[in-house]
Amino acid sequence: MSLAALENSLGYKFNKPALLEQALTHRSHGARHNERLEFLGDAVLNVSVATLLFHHYGTLDEGDLSRVRANLVKQASLADIAQKLELSLFLRLGEGELKSGGFRRPSILADTFEAVLAAVFLDGGFDAAQQLVERLYLPILASVDPLTLGKDAKTLLQEFLQSRKLALPIYAVVATHGAAHSQQFEVECSVPTLEIKVIAAGSSRRAAEQSAAKLVLVEAEAANPAPARKRSTRPRKTAQLTLPVAVAQELK
Repeated sequence: MSLAALENSLGYKFNKPALLEQALTHRSHGARHNERLEFLGDAVLNVSVATLLFHHYGTLDEGDLSRVRANLVKQASLADIAQKLELSLFLRLGEGELKSGGFRRPSILADTFEAVLAAVFLDGGFDAAQQLVERLYLPILASVDPLTLGKDAKTLLQEFLQSRKLALPIYAVVATHGAAHSQQFEVECSVPTLEIKVIAAGSSRRAAEQSAAKLVLVEAEAANPAPARKRSTRPRKTAQLTLPVAVAQELK
């Protein structure tokens, strides 16, 4: 396909099309590949996303900003963006990677997106790269909750219960199945105060706990216990009795 179609998707016209061609070239295709561009693109992406989040979420603290950024720049997120841009249609892969379906591999798609961002940066400067990141990420930010994005089910369940002054969940392994190298764990997660108890399975104890926590969180949210109210720290005002002037004078 013509690279003009990709430029249209990116919303950026290259002055040096050779940069874009290199960004789309996997090392299996030839010596002039995109790995150095990928290295640069990773840095440009982190700065661009951090800048976007800093201005978009004026009340989030450093910890929350770091968590949200980490979720937005992880491999799976970048591969999703690459698929929306249809980068797989423009990839230049060696014969082996083509046969093995490399154009669908998340790692290759994510790396290629970073390389393309680096190409935009080298061709048009940081402002051009920042504008591309904003075009791609603002729709994503509109559909996510920055307070929960990137948090696992156990953390979300714990925060849900703590906000309602309820006891933390109890996890217990109730069974294990299979050989040592391929065990399946069954874990029970319970919240006695809400009379909720579920069992979930996973290939590790941690995975099973996460699955169980997710199920419990769904039931706990359905039960919808009200969040605990914060006690007021303001001193109470002492009521003052105001007497009519005539009565006050008689009492003197």
